[in-house]
Amino acid sequence: MMFSKLRKIVLRSLLVFAILLISFFIYFIIAVQIDVPLIQNDTTLHWKRDSVSKDFYKVNHNWLRHSNSGLWELYVEGDAYERGVANGMLTKELHAFQEDAFFRQIQILVPDLNYLKFLKYFVGYFNRHLPDHITEEYKEEILGISKYASDKYDFIAPKYHRILNYHGAHDIGHALQDKNMTVGCTSFSVWNQKSADGKLLVGRNFDFYSGDDFAKNKIVQFTHPKTGYKFATVTWSGFIGACSGMNEKGLTITINAAKSAIPTDAATPIALLAREILQYAKNIEEAVAIAKKRDVFVSESILVGSAADHKTISIEKSPTKMDVYEVPNSNQIICPNHYQGPEYKNDLPNLTNQIESSSLYRGMRLKQLLANSETINYIQVAAILRNQKGLNDKNIGLTNEKGLNQLLAHHAVIFKPEEKLMWVSANPFQCGQFVCYNLDSVFAKAPNLQVDKEMNVAAYTIPEDDFLKTQGYQDFLNFKHMKYYIQYITKASTQLVLQPTIEKAFIRSNPESYYMYQILGNYYASRKNYSKAIEYYQLALTKEIATLKEEKQIKESIQQCQH
Repeated sequence: MMFSKLRKIVLRSLLVFAILLISFFIYFIIAVQIDVPLIQNDTTLHWKRDSVSKDFYKVNHNWLRHSNSGLWELYVEGDAYERGVANGMLTKELHAFQEDAFFRQIQILVPDLNYLKFLKYFVGYFNRHLPDHITEEYKEEILGISKYASDKYDFIAPKYHRILNYHGAHDIGHALQDKNMTVGCTSFSVWNQKSADGKLLVGRNFDFYSGDDFAKNKIVQFTHPKTGYKFATVTWSGFIGACSGMNEKGLTITINAAKSAIPTDAATPIALLAREILQYAKNIEEAVAIAKKRDVFVSESILVGSAADHKTISIEKSPTKMDVYEVPNSNQIICPNHYQGPEYKNDLPNLTNQIESSSLYRGMRLKQLLANSETINYIQVAAILRNQKGLNDKNIGLTNEKGLNQLLAHHAVIFKPEEKLMWVSANPFQCGQFVCYNLDSVFAKAPNLQVDKEMNVAAYTIPEDDFLKTQGYQDFLNFKHMKYYIQYITKASTQLVLQPTIEKAFIRSNPESYYMYQILGNYYASRKNYSKAIEYYQLALTKEIATLKEEKQIKESIQQCQH
């Protein structure tokens, strides 16, 4: 009798559990459904891509070309869906390469394919409200691009859903960053007496790193939308957001990551907010109004330069509030990776960020470099963006996050808004040529371009950094290659041993780098040679360490070796 009652209770409990599980599964499937935009009267059905010459393609008035600088140049026009389709058709090979590069980087972070497949459901659920925060215009543009995306990654998600979610990847990566994908972006602006000719100048390094291949095919995109202003952005295939850009009214925009908590729900991706400002604002007042009406899920500084206002301000925006930071009675502004306005002055996350990150140090270094010259011209802006030294010109080692130039930037850009001039760095990093474009000239020529010809202003080209011709650059390349090798064998079988010749060469390649000694310390700790590991960790502590977190990690590694 008791057994029969117990059996009924167990069966009833299992039934309730099964009902709850099925209910949750149904809810989950419904929750992660994302509606694909419906396109009425699709005018693109009979479009085709013409190959005019090597690396020069056209779709109607839209085109893609590979410039002599190594930069790709893309021109698209029309309504949102038409722009997306043209973009997708023209850049489909570049997009396939870009997605491969992005996926390889994801695999480094998440090597287990089964776990990666599980994570896609987590990301899908987290981003279930993402479409609610993206305008119909941008969803249609993303849909157009997705029509020509690779089939290779359909196991992750359908093409439209995948490309849509990629637009939130920067924000999620930013919030979850450890040894950062978005490292230490720095931007600044000068005008009036600080500018050599009194005109507004803006410079920025975009230190977004997702593997070397990710930055190989940089695109300078010129967009002539059906609504809003014509604008140019520095981007990559498949991405419609704005990380760095300028519009036809001389309004510039760059984004700099600040300290963020782990988000609990999706909101407007910061690069799409920046894109909306670029497309629809002609001055600072309109830029601020657009920023106010959008919710974001990470903290970011949006540096806005304006020819109309003849000044630059920083919109400091977080998921909970917003401030507009400007420097009164000044002719310059700097923008590292912490907030500077009164609204965030006493915020604990912002204060912690200044103490623990490299942002405050880089801000001080930038002020120092600006103070070295009475006035600044565009060539000096490039020199500042390329500077690798620490405070007081201290050698802090190659790739140190405390340097403005960490030798990993996706791109650097310089704007002269009142003349519609925009300089974009060619590879590698910000060390290649800075290629100059005049937006008025490009947009006048672009719709009727029939033959492959250079679109830049050759007379304003800034030559490549002399650093590329030095032993220092070769040392950097050697350091980079050996770093990957040593990190690999550290995690691999103990049968793989670091040869003394490679160890010495590694030290020679970057002797002032704390990170180099930390890597060697990690190798010897993995081999249980604790005395040698401690020796290298202690050497690392004598160098300029990028962040307080990394300093703590090194000290903890020493303690672990002593037990």
